[in-house]
Amino acid sequence: MVSDNRQLQIKDIFSNQLLSCDQQTPLSEAVKMMRKRRVSSIFVTQQQQIVGIWTESDCVKLNFNDPDFAKAPIGTSMTSPVHDIQVDKTLSEATIKFHQLGIRHLLVKDQQQAPVGVVSLSDIVRNQGLDHYLHFRPIEDHYNRNVVILKATDCVSKVIEVMRLKRVTAVLVYNHELVEYGIITQRDIAYMLLNPDWRMPCWRLATYPMLQVSPKDSLFDAYRLMTSESIRHLVVKEPCSGKVIGLLPLKNVLTEIETAYCSELEKVLVQRDLALQKSEKNLYLANRIIDASLDGIMITRGDGEILQINPAFSELTGYQDYEVIGKNPSILSSGLHDQEYYDQMWAELRKNGVWQGEICNRKKSGEIYVEWLTIIAINEPYSDDVLYAAIFSDITERKNAEEKIARLAYFDELTALPNRRLFYDRLSMALASAHRDNHKLAVMFIDLDRFKEVNDSLGHSAGDELLVQVSERIKSLLNEGDTLARLGGDEFVVLLTEVKHISDVASFANKVLSKLSVAFELNELNVTATASLGAAVYPEDGLDSETLLKHADVAMYRSKEIGRNSFQLYKASMNARSLERLSMLSRFQYALEHDEFELYFQPLQCLASGRISSVECLLRWNDPNLGMISPVQFIPLAEELGLIIKLDQWVINKVCESMALWRRQGSDIRRIAINVSAQHLCQGELAITVANALNKHGLDGRFIELELTESSFISNLHEAKSELQKLKSLGVAIALDDFGTGYSALSYLTKLPIDTLKIDASFVAKIPDEYGNSEIVSAIIAMAKALNLQVVAEGVEKSEQRQFLQKLGCNIIQGYWFCKPLRADEWLRFYHAQKVTS
Repeated sequence: MVSDNRQLQIKDIFSNQLLSCDQQTPLSEAVKMMRKRRVSSIFVTQQQQIVGIWTESDCVKLNFNDPDFAKAPIGTSMTSPVHDIQVDKTLSEATIKFHQLGIRHLLVKDQQQAPVGVVSLSDIVRNQGLDHYLHFRPIEDHYNRNVVILKATDCVSKVIEVMRLKRVTAVLVYNHELVEYGIITQRDIAYMLLNPDWRMPCWRLATYPMLQVSPKDSLFDAYRLMTSESIRHLVVKEPCSGKVIGLLPLKNVLTEIETAYCSELEKVLVQRDLALQKSEKNLYLANRIIDASLDGIMITRGDGEILQINPAFSELTGYQDYEVIGKNPSILSSGLHDQEYYDQMWAELRKNGVWQGEICNRKKSGEIYVEWLTIIAINEPYSDDVLYAAIFSDITERKNAEEKIARLAYFDELTALPNRRLFYDRLSMALASAHRDNHKLAVMFIDLDRFKEVNDSLGHSAGDELLVQVSERIKSLLNEGDTLARLGGDEFVVLLTEVKHISDVASFANKVLSKLSVAFELNELNVTATASLGAAVYPEDGLDSETLLKHADVAMYRSKEIGRNSFQLYKASMNARSLERLSMLSRFQYALEHDEFELYFQPLQCLASGRISSVECLLRWNDPNLGMISPVQFIPLAEELGLIIKLDQWVINKVCESMALWRRQGSDIRRIAINVSAQHLCQGELAITVANALNKHGLDGRFIELELTESSFISNLHEAKSELQKLKSLGVAIALDDFGTGYSALSYLTKLPIDTLKIDASFVAKIPDEYGNSEIVSAIIAMAKALNLQVVAEGVEKSEQRQFLQKLGCNIIQGYWFCKPLRADEWLRFYHAQKVTS
């Protein structure tokens, strides 16, 4: 297709067999040279400079009444000027030039403007991969019906006259004695210049017998026949009577391909212009961010030439841009690392596309410093060239501090905060002081919400940076005498020593939540991070360190249970909730083994037909003792226990079993959707699970759709793509769930085999009244249409939401407006009732 080949360059397809002759060369000699080289054109030179071109089509323009016309200099009948194109231009640029000038040959020049070859429109057409397009085009719409048919006894001069007057490239000749058709082309006339005899019967010049096709044959069949036989014309006959009704020149076939090519090229150019506008905006923003970054940034070519630095680079190294641009990064080398160090760095960089580590470099002043360096390989679009972005910061002081910390063993290495050991020491001292002076203190647990998603999607370096930034923000709120510690992972704890009233604790918690609500900048991305807070107060909630920490932890988990991004003070009743959670943990494995889980089904409505388009299965846990448990509670438990894949396997098997049963009962339900976990996809077992379930129940993969969120593949795109392709080979459809709520990257939509986008209910809930959300929904639907993706709007609960989505061209809706999730028997009754009413 055009989109795949538009970046091919002239150098990839042109012919370097450049045939030329002096402008004083007789026509007959020039044609002899063309015939020997089997080319249709020759360039004309004057004093070794190309000044014109002569092609086979020029032969019919000659004055054949002049007995010496074959000896005339070729310069008298050449076409001038000669249009050219550089060898590094793209096929798209050449095609535009062909159409603008109305020509079929271009002289190819190198970077020094020296002629190196020739390229024709046919060369481009044959390299654009559109011949499949001819399968759908019958010959009857493209052959020449008004074909000139001459008698075998007519002389050649009459053939030339007809070609000139009719402006045709070939004529047919009929031989009554042989009952045979022959053909004479411009090339035949051109070659007669070598031995002219214009009065001889034209049959002696004709080529026969001719290959034939019928009007119902496809242009592809004709194109393949012409290519294999190296001919340019086919006679068109009625299949029943055998009557000649026209002539199909290769030019007509190529013109049809050109039409398709130009049509697709036009679409590509429109897309390119839109992408260029967006690219310019992104480039402006990127440059602003680079300039504002506190980290030194250096961008180089693949050979090491420095292209760009930012102000922080100059601040950190002492070098200004004019001193380093165009030079090699070795200008910063300290000489402390051997060649093996750099070889290992480049080996990892080429393997993984990124390298991170500490390196010693030298500033302009000669001072050696330690920097934390990240090198990222950037593959330029539509090019084999690679750029490298080096992002670094001077960590000399931090290294010195880390050495002290390592010796003291009391501080966290990443954040420089007190660690668990130091925190316990300070808490013990604070408790002793509180007991002695009879005052209050508080212990507050702070746990980041969904921190694992940041690590999985942006990498551990970004996760570490987030922890550092979080710690800095919280530290800025502390009073003298308070302590912030990192106990491990994304878990922080605060010791507040100046607590006069319990309201002081709540006030501090609100300040923390407010401080963390501002987006964090990680790897040039703005990332939002929230936290769950829980606190216990001395002496009301405990008299010793262990009790206070345990109760603060219980309160923190209560914050997570009620929806995260919140704060809870410890209450005695929370112990019951904590015990309930432990009970759920112990019950989960038993529930999975004894079929306590149940599938609910929610139908989706096609907005065009009003009928049920498919159904999504939803998992419920009906515990005999704890009652109905929401997936919001037990899915994290399944992940925590390492049982999520086993739970997925149970769901997939049950869904296939249900779908197979419905099919046997005569149901025409098109598809059933299943939500699957990111862990299942990332571990490479999902395709095997689905294949086993399909085989077990004798079910075709086209009846199954898997719903995945962006977190399922964002951490390892290559492995996710491979697994999704295996699923597609089974016939399974892929839907991207909760679109727009994660770390969205539109490139996933083209890199991964996705069939459906599901617009998250949080966007749908506020349409059509809220401007921002309405525009987002409109943009998602428009983008999906352009990419030929189905769109499903989730959470549709109101008639006006449905009408708004239908107006935008949304395909399918899901939500309480149409039907809530139902048990299996309720769903089947609903389905059959819908069939009757439709």
